[in-house]
Amino acid sequence: MFQLPRRQIFRSFWLPTRALGALAGLWLLTAFASQGPTNGEAEALAPTPAAAPAADNQLPASSQRAYAEVLKLRLGPARQLLAPELARTPWAPAPLLVADCADFVELLATQDATRYAQLVPGQQARLDALDGAPAGPWRDYTRAEIRLHLGLEHVGFGHQVAGAWQLRRAYQQAQALARQYPGFVPARTTLGLGQFAIGTLPQGYHWLLRLLGLPGDVDAGLANLSQAADQPHAFQAESQLFRALIRETYFKQPAEALRLATQLPTQQPDNLLFAYVATTVLKRQHQTAAALAAYRARPTGPVYLPFAYLHHLAGDLLLYQADYAGSERENLQFLREYRGQNYRKDAAFKLYLAAWLGGQPATTVERYRQQINLAGPTIVEEDAYAQRFYHNAQNLSPILTRARLQLDGGYYRPALATLRAFRPTAATPLRDRLEGPYRYARAYQGLGRPDSARQAYAQTLAISTQAGENTYYFGPQAALELGYLARAAGQRPQAKAYFEQALRSPAHEYKNSTDAKAKLALRGL
Repeated sequence: MFQLPRRQIFRSFWLPTRALGALAGLWLLTAFASQGPTNGEAEALAPTPAAAPAADNQLPASSQRAYAEVLKLRLGPARQLLAPELARTPWAPAPLLVADCADFVELLATQDATRYAQLVPGQQARLDALDGAPAGPWRDYTRAEIRLHLGLEHVGFGHQVAGAWQLRRAYQQAQALARQYPGFVPARTTLGLGQFAIGTLPQGYHWLLRLLGLPGDVDAGLANLSQAADQPHAFQAESQLFRALIRETYFKQPAEALRLATQLPTQQPDNLLFAYVATTVLKRQHQTAAALAAYRARPTGPVYLPFAYLHHLAGDLLLYQADYAGSERENLQFLREYRGQNYRKDAAFKLYLAAWLGGQPATTVERYRQQINLAGPTIVEEDAYAQRFYHNAQNLSPILTRARLQLDGGYYRPALATLRAFRPTAATPLRDRLEGPYRYARAYQGLGRPDSARQAYAQTLAISTQAGENTYYFGPQAALELGYLARAAGQRPQAKAYFEQALRSPAHEYKNSTDAKAKLALRGL
């Protein structure tokens, strides 16, 4: 039961395959929930058109106000609003749920192990308090969500056995909730996200998930999530955002996420979470200037939860613009303020790039390079990439590195100009011979030139295949992109072959996310 690697559990629940970046779960603070039905229970847990009465799907007004503060990452005011209600009715599900959401959000945002040790006993006490609540969907929902939060927190802080046990119990309780109260809409988001997250795990783990009673179902998950997004309930906005982010990340459908990234901060300029979402979505969509504007317009002040990860995002954005001093400043601030362990290696790698490309003294460059190798996890793909760079004795190509950063920032024409200076020879290392055409392909794709992109991706894949088994991500990623291009052209057999080729690739830094996307693309065919 407990052999599922922490990287896979962490990826599927705590940071669901990067759909939400470092704070996955902040949008639906009751999120990353229970898994879907077994085959024998599919009918009972499938989406249902029958909704519960509107009042049954809403939080009481006082809890709703507190929840709005949690969404803004103003946890102090939220806890103050909850205190009188919890004093009057310490067993009431709604304030217990929102209070637990506040603790969950704090741990997700800060990754602070000290606070984890302090907050977990209070979460256990909330479960005990629910025993005094009358039976009903909110009591059962709150119980399942608290267990879910505990499970994710345990996994995130390295306690896999305790986390797996709580996640399994949360699943069983949420499954029972969906059967008993099929019209209770908030549970549909919880159920849908869990079904989708488990459904995207690599095939090799499915036997274990079935053994645990945690089957995934991507289609049922998306259907449940859409039902929650389209019906009024206390967490409808979060349901809509989750759906948009999944479409953006896994299905190359960014329109809805981009619309929300623009709309939400305008509607609530005092909402730090909305500013974070806008920054991450615009960054992923290579709109660097707009992402930096969202970052700089974020609300600040002591009333807000410290959110160091935003500085890491800004460091990337400034690196794309070749503002090396600004990028260094933001990443140093991130490392000073951040209480967690993930993304530290990635931040050190970005500091190395800023110092190297910015022409700083060799001693400074080497100090940042050595910082990558400090003790720390490699659970997230960015940290794994940074660690691999450290252990690889081969130097990076300054031309290809500049082009990569320009491409990540959406500066496609400047990237093409940079790439023209790259002239490989027979002595050029395999990694660079792969990366050159791959970067050209990305530039052409960004400029809306699919035929040129297809040719460059095919060249990348041919070089990778001819080289034999290798652990660079360029070949598998080229196969994935060729699959998308073939699918867009209506060439389903070719698309299927490319997606399957991406799945067959040996281990590389981004295999988890590449495999998840290829697997979903094959389902779509």
